[in-house]
Amino acid sequence: MAKFVFESAMERIEEISRLLQNEKLPFDEMMKLYEEGTKLSAQCEEYLEKAEFKLKIKEEN
Repeated sequence: MAKFVFESAMERIEEISRLLQNEKLPFDEMMKLYEEGTKLSAQCEEYLEKAEFKLKIKEEN
């Protein structure tokens, strides 16, 4: 499994967003892109929550 890289995930989300704005894409392709974007978004949110937690712990010490 590849290492999660926040910046790469955000770039891919932006790319997916641009692709989804293309109304000429077949519905199935749009759904695949949407699902990929949703998964990446969840991973980014989890990454940021962990970073925030680490910062809070560091501030408390």
